[in-house]
Amino acid sequence: MKTALSIAGSDSCGGAGIQADIKTITLNGVYAMSAVTALTAQNTTGVRAVYEVSPEFLGHQIDAVFEDIPPDAVKIGMVSSTELIRMIAGKLTFYKAKNIVVDPVMVATSGARLIAEDAVQALEELLLPAASVITPNIPEAEVLAGLKITDRDSMARAAVKIGKCYGTAVLVKGGHSISDATDILYYDGHLTAFEGKHIDNPNTHGTGCTLSSAIAANLAKGYPIEKVVQKAKDYISGALGAMLDLGKGSGPMNHAFDYHGQFKN
Repeated sequence: MKTALSIAGSDSCGGAGIQADIKTITLNGVYAMSAVTALTAQNTTGVRAVYEVSPEFLGHQIDAVFEDIPPDAVKIGMVSSTELIRMIAGKLTFYKAKNIVVDPVMVATSGARLIAEDAVQALEELLLPAASVITPNIPEAEVLAGLKITDRDSMARAAVKIGKCYGTAVLVKGGHSISDATDILYYDGHLTAFEGKHIDNPNTHGTGCTLSSAIAANLAKGYPIEKVVQKAKDYISGALGAMLDLGKGSGPMNHAFDYHGQFKN
């Protein structure tokens, strides 16, 4: 069985972070493991508190996984400090990790900021160049590319700029700001648009975590990048389309909408 490691924060209401990653990886037919970067006290209405683990403890978690069950893919989500980023980068380099997916989490769906200012520079210098795929949403892509995104053309320009800067595949996710569910992939000098049907569901908590974890799971299974992205988009569309309605704010998706299986193969 293929394996994947999620390095991310914990979400106490289960819709995002490590909890969403484990659900997604499992439902995509891959064995899920975790290294927790932070504990968050949050629900569908917002983040109340964040308790960051020490770099040393995070390092021990990563060591424990790689020394026993080396992952076929690694997904990196919420990492809020420079010290944690340095620890992750050092460990992944030491273990020669492969199929690294970086979801550059900067702001929660609720609007709460999840990363320190100085950590953005460390992310850009240490983690993004090591990535196989980067999955920014539009606000994150604007920060990384240093340009304003208003439509598909500017999404494409941002994807190319980020990809060339870090030497990696980049999937700029639509939806934010421009009301377009289409995602743009830049890979190996080529641009591919993945059309998405807008799903009228206000419960979008954890969509970024879910998509990046589905990408990691399908990279672990050995699919080429274009098929990886399509399978991940199909999965998240199904999870959103199930119209789960929990909580008082931006609620979670139904990660187990297809419990019996088409996405496990």
